[in-house]
Amino acid sequence: MNNAIELIPLERIQNAIFLIRGEKVMIDNDLAALYGVEPKTLNQAVKRNASRFPDDFMFQLTEDEVKSLKCQTGTSSSEYGGRRYLPYVFTEQGVAMLSSVLRSERAVQVNVAIMRAFVSLRRLLGTSEALARKFAELERKLEGHDEAIKTLFDAIRELMEPPTKPKREIGFHAIAKDRKSRRTAS
Repeated sequence: MNNAIELIPLERIQNAIFLIRGEKVMIDNDLAALYGVEPKTLNQAVKRNASRFPDDFMFQLTEDEVKSLKCQTGTSSSEYGGRRYLPYVFTEQGVAMLSSVLRSERAVQVNVAIMRAFVSLRRLLGTSEALARKFAELERKLEGHDEAIKTLFDAIRELMEPPTKPKREIGFHAIAKDRKSRRTAS
C-alpha cells in the first residue's frame, strides 16, 4: 500500500510545485506522470467532474505563463509543446480533489505524498518568513549603531593621542594698556 509513496521521492514532488499567480500549483503533465496516467486521461476526468474544480482549485495557464515557466525551469518546448491546449494547473485543494475523481488506490497514495510535500513546503516557507522578519528587525535595531560606534571610536582615538603642549609664540608682543599704566605709576 505504501509502495506508491515510497516510489515517489519528496524532492521530485516539491520540484514539480510552482508559484503561479500567487498560488502554489502543479501542472497537469507532472500530476499525470505521478498518477501513472496520460495527461489527456487526467484532464478528461476533471472535465467530467467540472463542478468539483472551481477556479481556486484549477486554472488554465496563459501563453505568457507557459513561456515564463519554460524559462524558469529550463524546460524544452517538446515537453509542453505539441498540445492543442494550454496546460492546466492545480492548487493544493485541486490536487486533493483529484483523488476522488481518479478513484484508484495509486491516486490516493500519490495524493497523500503530494499533500505531505505541500505541508513540507509550507513549513519551510514559514521558517524562511520568520527568519526574514527577525533579520529585518535586527537591521532596524542596528541602523543607528554604525554612527554611534564611529563617534565612540573617534572619541577613543582623541583620548589615546598624547596631550599637546601649547607652543610658545616667537616674536615681539605689545604690552596691554593695563600693564603699561601700572608700570608708569610705580
